[in-house]
Amino acid sequence: MQRDHKDRRRVVVTGIGMVNPMGHDVDSVWAGLQAGKSGVAYTTLFDASGFPTKISAEVKDWELAEEDLPLGRPQTLGRHTKFAIGAARQAMADSGILETITDPTRFGVYLGSGEGNQDFNTFSQMMTAAIAGGEFDASKFIARGLELLDPASELEQEPNMPAAHLATLFNAQGPNMNCLTACAASSQAVGEATEMIRRGDADVMLAGGTHSMIHPFGVTGFNLLTALSESNDEPTKASRPFDRLRNGFVLGEGAAMVILEDLDRAKARGATIYGEIAGYGTTADAYRITDIPPDGHGGIAAMRMAIADAGLKPADICYVNAHGTSTTVNDKVESLACHEVFGDDAAKVPVSSTKSMMGHLIAAAGVTEMIVCLLAMRDSVLPPTINYENPDPACDLDYVPNEARPADVKYALNNSFGFGGQNVTLCLSRDV
Repeated sequence: MQRDHKDRRRVVVTGIGMVNPMGHDVDSVWAGLQAGKSGVAYTTLFDASGFPTKISAEVKDWELAEEDLPLGRPQTLGRHTKFAIGAARQAMADSGILETITDPTRFGVYLGSGEGNQDFNTFSQMMTAAIAGGEFDASKFIARGLELLDPASELEQEPNMPAAHLATLFNAQGPNMNCLTACAASSQAVGEATEMIRRGDADVMLAGGTHSMIHPFGVTGFNLLTALSESNDEPTKASRPFDRLRNGFVLGEGAAMVILEDLDRAKARGATIYGEIAGYGTTADAYRITDIPPDGHGGIAAMRMAIADAGLKPADICYVNAHGTSTTVNDKVESLACHEVFGDDAAKVPVSSTKSMMGHLIAAAGVTEMIVCLLAMRDSVLPPTINYENPDPACDLDYVPNEARPADVKYALNNSFGFGGQNVTLCLSRDV
């Protein structure tokens, strides 16, 4: 589908921020990715010794600075909210935009945020009380919950809370939204925020994502889906996208945020511009909840839509940051989708998965990887897919194996494909 570009405002990125397993700021994350380092290790956030998967990609040795905490009851903030505030503070400072906002109703927030504050210990105490007599007693479960649960903490677990806190911190009185389309969420947030600026509903949007599912509920759920790698003996080698011996993804956590701004406004204030959100494609597989259709029709359509929305041709694309989860089906079907989109040139288009290093940040994955695309364009270097050691006949593209590579990147695609069949592709342009 080719959209009408006439009179459409152009949207650029003027600030970026990150907190994830590779580091606590953009520079450290980017340096680690270029060096091919891994953020995967044994899980410490809870005792995972009895779980099939004992590894994860945690954010370690980081706490939100006291001066960055919002007013109210900061002790109840969810881990996802703290990540979001940390990344947003960086993006806002990087952009220098706050002092230029004269009408706060034209400044909004759009996040792809997951749930937070999953209190497994309290839930366990409630369950213990409920089954004390040998059978589950709902009244005892509720009574114990009323004794133990904190209402503010319960409120803070909601996915909308990070966006609410960010609006308060920065006086963003414009649109305030959150979407939770699984692994596509933060890319979708960036895409929808871009559309708001394009059509004139806002001038500036703080967009991004945040998530932490490294807790017993999250790991149990993904283990039941057989989605997680169980390669516990060598944590740093467990995430191996496109490799023939891949056996599941590694769960990560963190947040990433970007400042989106109308191009004319950004130029008028002399802002540093990282690149343009030139194209946005979003589709649904309409297939199964966790399975990807073997023909990859949803991902193919999203990629083609983003390229067309940018007014480009497939041959213009210089790099693809893949969804690349390290699951058998995803990597195979995404490779097939690239073949369909790029045709005879597919083998010439570099495709890499940074999930090989930082794990899968779930709702925060897409925007994190979009920032990686912007940095690849800025510095003319492609981050590698590490742990690519055993070629798979079903995955036969150029995956930038194991070492970063110099490259001139004018246009890049970022793929995010979520459980439920949601597909989002963003097309980034260096030239504005």
